[in-house]
Parts: sequence; structure tokens; C-alpha cells
Amino acid sequence: MTVLMRSLETAVPSTVLKQAEARDVFAAQEGLTRLGTRLVTTCFDAAAIDTRHSAVAEFSWDLPETQPDFFDSSTGRILNPSTKTRNDLFVREATPLFVDTARRALESADGVAPEDVTHVITVSCTGFFNPGPDYRIVRELGLRPSVQRYHLGFMGCYAAFPALRAAKLFCEADPTAVVLVAIVELCTLHVRSSNNPDTILGASLFADGAAAAVVTARDLPLTRPALSLDAFETTLTPVGEETMAWNIGDQGFEMVLGSYVPHIIDDHITGALAPLLAGDPMLAGRPYHGIEHWAIHPGGRSIVDKVVTRLGLSEAQAVPARETLREFGNMSSATIMFVLERILGLPRATGGADDDGGPGAERVCAMAFGPGLTVETALLTRVHP
Repeated sequence: MTVLMRSLETAVPSTVLKQAEARDVFAAQEGLTRLGTRLVTTCFDAAAIDTRHSAVAEFSWDLPETQPDFFDSSTGRILNPSTKTRNDLFVREATPLFVDTARRALESADGVAPEDVTHVITVSCTGFFNPGPDYRIVRELGLRPSVQRYHLGFMGCYAAFPALRAAKLFCEADPTAVVLVAIVELCTLHVRSSNNPDTILGASLFADGAAAAVVTARDLPLTRPALSLDAFETTLTPVGEETMAWNIGDQGFEMVLGSYVPHIIDDHITGALAPLLAGDPMLAGRPYHGIEHWAIHPGGRSIVDKVVTRLGLSEAQAVPARETLREFGNMSSATIMFVLERILGLPRATGGADDDGGPGAERVCAMAFGPGLTVETALLTRVHP
């Protein structure tokens, strides 16, 4: 049975953060030590990011607020609102992103209508509310009230993979199932000024974004490239629990993102990939660079660098990850969907891909990293009409 991601749509909020301008704002904050100021400059400049997007309209210089909560554009001061204020904005801004992206994913899934959806899976680690985004999608898209709903919350940057794996399992259990997966992460709701290196690093990387996909095993017409969900694996590295975490504080969610994370990934990425690749005899003996496409979660420039070097990948294979990072930053769990969208848009390889995954098929190896330190990996196949 072939389970396909038949559509994939992404979106970002309208407020654009230019990396150089954001760097200068953070570097000018009161209370920064000389070391803190140097860390801001170093982290922002080394991030390999040009632009990011934010759901916080106050971060735009063009929209001055008379009573700002997040950013006072008249003074250039970054404010420190309560967790409630931040989460209230999540409810307002995340809801339309969940609904609109899910709607577009349904509209672009050939042969699938709203009444066909059997399961909705929503994902976010940057805010909470209930009735939640799963409920809003059902109501606003006119889905059947009997749709099964699941929310994966607070998992971090790797959460798209558990969501897609669950979708695959639902479809394998019921070949008529149609699963709508929707992801929204509004990381910039939680930015703050600080001398803490982890906080500075997070402020230089994280951004807001949304993605949605329709997954099904139904035999339907295919008019555009799609992704076969072939296999998933989860690995916990033996070290690193203290280097990446996501905690709830009184003034927002607090990121722990140690500078040693890329080194841990460098040491353990081949071991994390081993069980995934061992399960596919077609890949036995094939070097890593022999897998056509690599969807690497660009948690930061150095993470992509370490993976590319350790696996001996070409720079062309790193382009989807690097370009996603450059244009959008790290949008937590939504980011890997942006990378996969770029891979879907690449020109068809010479000779094309076999729809049954046979010789010559365009394989995709995907990975993401999160608290734990958790490594989620997936094998996919790009199929064509």
C-alpha cells in the first residue's frame, strides 16, 4: 500500500524581519553587557539568514503602536509581555494560519473534498488554546463533525515527523482514510532581550510559519508531484538532554539551545540514519550522496554544515535546507515542510521516478532534531503524474 502526501502548502505571516535590522535592534537594547552585545552581532551575522517572518505586527517599523506589548518602535525597545499576552496573540494569529493553510491543502489535493477528510492532526509548540486549532479547522472548513482530531503539542522542531507518521498509520489501518495535517509555529511571540547565550541564539534563528498537507492511500488521479511516505524512525542520542529544551516561563516560553547541539548531531547522525536505511534493501550499499534528495531541518547554519560534511553530501543536495533557512529562518516544526516543498518543486530527474519506488526512483531522506536530543528521520519517494 502506497501512502501519499498528495498536497503540501505553506504560508508565513506578513511582517518581515530583515536580519541585519533585527540584529541592530537587539544589539541596542538596554541592559546588554559588552559580551552580550558581541554575542548578538556574532549570532545574527553567522545565522545565514536574510529574512524571517513574524505574526507580531508591532515588530514592523511601519506600524507604530500607541500601547505596544512586544516592541516600542518609538524607542526601539523590545518589551517583555507576560505569557498570557503572548499566548493571546497566538490564539488570534495562529487560528487563521491553521485554517487558511489547511483549506489550501485541501483545494490542491486532487480528488479530495472536505467531506472526505477522516482525521485532522494539528501541530504546534508555541501556543495553546481549547477548543483548539483542530476544532477550528473542522468548523471553518465544513468537515464532518465525526472527524477524528489529534493535536501534537510542545514537541519542538521534529514534530512534523510524528504527525506524518501518524497519518501514514491511519491510512494503512483504513485505506479509505484522508488525513489533514496542519502545522503552525509562531516562535517570535517568545523573543526577548537577554545576555543569556541560548536566548540570543534563539532570537537570531527562530521565525514564524505554517504548513498543511493531505495524506491518503486512496487511488486517485495525480496531476502534480507528490511524496510517498515510505518509512519513519526515531532515535534519542545518548547525550544532549540538557542542550535543547523548551520551557514555559512567566514571560513567555524559554528556549534552551546550546551551541554544542551541532557537534552532537555530527557525532550521532550516521547512527540515527542506520535503522532507517537498513529497512530499505534498495539503499543497501548506496553511499549517502547516492540518495537523490536530502531534506535537512535547518535548525541553524552549523547544523546543516555538520550534516553535509559528515554524510559527504553535495552542496546541491543542501540547497533546499540552506535556501529555506536564508529566506525564512527556523520555523520550528513547520520548517521541514518548507524544505520538502522545495524538493517537490525541483525539476524532474533524468529518467524520471518510478511510481512504485523501483530502480531510478527519486528518493528523499529527511531529518529533524529537537529536545531530548531527538532525531526524527524519514524516507520518502518523489512520484510524478
